[in-house]
Amino acid sequence: PVVALGIKRSKGASDVVVAKAVQTRIDLLREQYPDVELKLIDTSVDFTLGNYEAAISTLFEGATLAVIIVFLFLRDIRATVIAAISLPLSIFPAFWAMDILGFSLNLVSFLAITLSTGILVDDAIVEIENIVRHMRMGKSPYRAALEAADEIGLAVIAISLTIIAIFAPASFMSGIAGQFFKQFGITVSVQVFFSLLAARFVTPVLAAYFMKAHPHEPSPPGRVLRGYASVVTWSARHYYVTVLIGLAVFAASILSIKLLPQGFLPAQDTARSLLAMELPPGSQLAYTEKVTEDIVARLRKRPEVKSVFVDGGRVPPGIQEVRRASLIINYTPKHDRNMTQRELELSIGQELESIPDIRYWFLDENGLRAVSLVVTGPDIGIVGNVANELATQMKRIPLLANITPETSLDRPELRVQPRADLAARLGVSTEQLSQTIRVATIGDVGPALAKFDAGDRQVPIRVQLEDSARADLKTLEQMQVPIGGGRGHVPLSVVADIRLDQGPTSINRYDRQRQATVAADLVGTAALGDATRQIHELPVMKTLPKGVTVNPSGDAESLNELSEGFATAITAGLMMVYAVLVLLFGTFLQPITILFSLPLSIGGAIMALLLTGKQLTTPVWIGILMLMGIVTKNAIMLVEFAIESIREGRAREEAIIDAGMKRARPIVMTTVAMVAGMTPSALAFGAGGEFRSPMALAVIGGLLFSTLLSLVFVPAMFLMMDDVGNFFARLGRKVISSNGEPHEESGPTTTIE
Repeated sequence: PVVALGIKRSKGASDVVVAKAVQTRIDLLREQYPDVELKLIDTSVDFTLGNYEAAISTLFEGATLAVIIVFLFLRDIRATVIAAISLPLSIFPAFWAMDILGFSLNLVSFLAITLSTGILVDDAIVEIENIVRHMRMGKSPYRAALEAADEIGLAVIAISLTIIAIFAPASFMSGIAGQFFKQFGITVSVQVFFSLLAARFVTPVLAAYFMKAHPHEPSPPGRVLRGYASVVTWSARHYYVTVLIGLAVFAASILSIKLLPQGFLPAQDTARSLLAMELPPGSQLAYTEKVTEDIVARLRKRPEVKSVFVDGGRVPPGIQEVRRASLIINYTPKHDRNMTQRELELSIGQELESIPDIRYWFLDENGLRAVSLVVTGPDIGIVGNVANELATQMKRIPLLANITPETSLDRPELRVQPRADLAARLGVSTEQLSQTIRVATIGDVGPALAKFDAGDRQVPIRVQLEDSARADLKTLEQMQVPIGGGRGHVPLSVVADIRLDQGPTSINRYDRQRQATVAADLVGTAALGDATRQIHELPVMKTLPKGVTVNPSGDAESLNELSEGFATAITAGLMMVYAVLVLLFGTFLQPITILFSLPLSIGGAIMALLLTGKQLTTPVWIGILMLMGIVTKNAIMLVEFAIESIREGRAREEAIIDAGMKRARPIVMTTVAMVAGMTPSALAFGAGGEFRSPMALAVIGGLLFSTLLSLVFVPAMFLMMDDVGNFFARLGRKVISSNGEPHEESGPTTTIE
């Protein structure tokens, strides 16, 4: 005999902690009962541990690459060490904040930490590069640190605050997608905030006392920098043309989003599948056991299958019926097989098609189908017809497989109609009738059952008729029903009419209306968004009967919530970024120049995803939001330097060109460091790599693309915004002069104060 025991963690508990505690108890039980074999059949903790190990490895690899990039650019070991110190000073406080907020170390929070390694060293790079530049002018480390920190302070603060501002509204997104944005956004924001503190208070002090002066004659610009000087000069002199080109790039980027397939979450290879199956209504437990044994035998012939566990009589989410069963299939690690988990599921499904009278489907870790639609209406007959027709038409869509209309199937049932008047005259109550029928068919309720004392526990004794007797009307009709007052018994047929009939297995409702569900699996790398769009284009969806609606469920519903919530979050985030920049720069127009650089990154993100064949999923949207915060870095460094130069009396064109020349090196340096820090995540090594990779690729592509374009387009936009400011200034003077106040005419000016 075999007894299977399933253990689930309580709310708020750690999977890993619970698994370790269970293993400890199992070891004790093995010692106490050596004759009993205790074997671990299935666990989801292996994937959690694998993801943890992969994330830690990715974190160290990304940090190491970012630090190496700093050294390659600065060629100064002391400066590199100072930059490296900023990483633990930013990461460790994030763990403290996560503990206070009740976050766990999960796939999302670890992704926030690993992807941020390049960003965290960014502030330190900007500070150190500027200090090194001042030291090369012949200044002492102390004086260079003091003046460089003062010169770059506003830009560093602005860069960090924009990242925090872009994530603030996203933390309030609702739904399942909102939980991803909240944990990721807050974790990144906390790290960036402490990175800012380290850059402003720790980095300059370390540089002042730890670095050594290496004065030398300024070297002439290299070939790349001379080439950039020619491009930025042309851009500044033809800034209206440049801005128009930038707008065209932005429009093309927005339109290119439609080229990407959309989904809610990327398909992950957890080396574990959950297969649910059901047999026709009325099937007995013995038949269910026979069919599942056949399925298990077929699965064990596959070299990719490591083990199979059958849970008979139940399928997620907790539906219990003897004609149903669920199978947990464990595969070998993904690096040891040639087929992905989704390919294996498709292959297994094709093999199950040869088994008669079976309906099966695969479920995700949450017990949901890949595609799920809920048909609702007032009449279950009409709802069932629509669901069946929808399932039939969905079979024409090549992106879908294993389409099943989960309507309420009829099953054999026993109907008992009391003869109320006669029963009342004889003193037979409805309760006595129901108890007699219950005892005869399924047995009495638990509290009323007799108990057998078996040592330290009581075993309930359930008494019921044999299977053959329960299906025999003559036997049931002769069941004796007690008469009130202890006056004897009468046959059941005297006080009730009994007949065999058909009835629904269950009655399901959605928003208080009768419902039926149509679900399907996705084929290969098919995207949920593409499949949903093709479903809505089916003829049945355009001719729904009155009162009948078809609503997305599961991931499809979450995908709709994501699309709506992200649009609101990104709009609110950009407004907050603009407000922060206005407060920092003291002008309403030049922050628009900085915001202009944001759309330039979208094209790079889309291009990276298209080249790698990734879908537009939740981690990608989080990455794009993150991108909106960090790509402002380039524009802020250019605009802030140009504004300071103009205040010192330089011409605006000369100021913005000089800003490009002097800020090109730190801009490229920080971009390459961030890309290096995210590269291990983009390579998708280890467990959970399918979730980390799309976000990292989107951010890397957007960073590279925006860096190249912002160095050219931001100077042009800066000059155009200055023209707009001058226009409003002249307009204001005309308004004042029309009121009779004298003014002096002047030539071209700038609005920068």
